[in-house]
Amino acid sequence: MATDPDIIKVSGLGKTYKSGFTALRGVDLTIRRGEIFALLGPNGAGKTTLINIICGIVTPSAGVVLADGHDVVRDYRAARAKVGLVPQELSLDMFENVLDTVTFSRGLFGKPRNRAYVQKVLEDLALWDKRTSKIMMLSGGMKRRVLIAKALAHEPQILFLDEPTAGVDVELRRDMWAMVSEMRARGVTIILTTHYIEEAEELADRVGVIDKGRLILVEEKTELMKKLGKKELILTLAAPLKAVPAGLATADLTLSPDGLQLTYRYDTRTEHGSIAGLLRRLEAAGLEFKDLQTRESSLEDIFVGLVGGAP
Repeated sequence: MATDPDIIKVSGLGKTYKSGFTALRGVDLTIRRGEIFALLGPNGAGKTTLINIICGIVTPSAGVVLADGHDVVRDYRAARAKVGLVPQELSLDMFENVLDTVTFSRGLFGKPRNRAYVQKVLEDLALWDKRTSKIMMLSGGMKRRVLIAKALAHEPQILFLDEPTAGVDVELRRDMWAMVSEMRARGVTIILTTHYIEEAEELADRVGVIDKGRLILVEEKTELMKKLGKKELILTLAAPLKAVPAGLATADLTLSPDGLQLTYRYDTRTEHGSIAGLLRRLEAAGLEFKDLQTRESSLEDIFVGLVGGAP
């Protein structure tokens, strides 16, 4: 029997809490076996709710979720055994040591003791030398590694990382990126939520954008990065213009309502001398400017553009 290429299938998923707050609205999503999928969105967008439903922590109000073919509600135990979760918050018993913590997590899923496997997980996460250390004695970065080890203890095929590098330094973030890539190489499907564009660009095969409980975009990383690569060159003119001169009129050049600013939108990945060419054309047209600045779209800008239907 052929293996289904989609390891997670989400159909018509909705979640409304007793308070009346709707966290998810009609979410449809498939995640491919063996890929790294990055879920982007502002705070409160629904990222964590979506993850918690797939992991069986939160019950959906509507829709169906399958984890490797198992319904996360009707076939909870089988579905949950396929999934590992590394939450945002540090949820650890500070008085336990590292080895006991990870071994206990394995036992929770009914897996037989396997010291060799647990040792390999700890070695891969640079935790083996800390195996007898109490959690309270570890640095914040090491505690995050323990969370990952706990999530991997029962050999899941799907790993969720909810803001895995929030609040960690750049060096540790890079280390964690390397760990994620290694886990993917071993066949683990990885879904991560993040606020960091560079994290999605570094790791993901595909990227989804969620806002106000709706999944508004799912694209291959390369396509989305083109959109995220947009920059603006803003020229403040010495004197106001009534209109962009005919010789300069392009879809990428706009004039502000007061006529004092020209804005040129360009792609950082394909811009090869076009800015210099634009400045030469401005000079040839006799236009003087007194200030020049660049602005890169923030993630919030992109969300607003997507939700509003802007390009």
